Amino acid sequence: MSDLQPLTSYATVQTWLDGLRQHWGGDPERDDPERLEALEAFCRFAEKDPDAVIDECVQVRNGEKRIRAKGRRRYADLIAQFQSQVQGSRLRRAKWGNAVRSFLIHNGILLQAGLQAGERGDNPNPGAGEAPDSG
Repeated sequence: MSDLQPLTSYATVQTWLDGLRQHWGGDPERDDPERLEALEAFCRFAEKDPDAVIDECVQVRNGEKRIRAKGRRRYADLIAQFQSQVQGSRLRRAKWGNAVRSFLIHNGILLQAGLQAGERGDNPNPGAGEAPDSG
């Protein structure tokens, strides 16, 4: 994806950074610049800009913003795929995946933690605790 604008020009990225400031304090861009690097790498991996990622996960119905279950699942899966191909240690892969999850969560897209520092086969009970959704 070559036409990606500077990430801080996207409204959804500003929402994320504002949420991080409110939650943690400080300046998230300066305190951990790797977060933006991870999100940019994910956007290139998904071939979507940050606003498009969030748009694909929400719909407006009867004037209310609702989460699209298919979009949320799609991006949860894409994050797991992205995380598995990040170069470096398992800790770095987990950090980058969690940075992208944080972006979605601060934009109202609730996700389960997904693949963490371990590998996909580490969880003997995948999907446990997931609530059924109506689509």
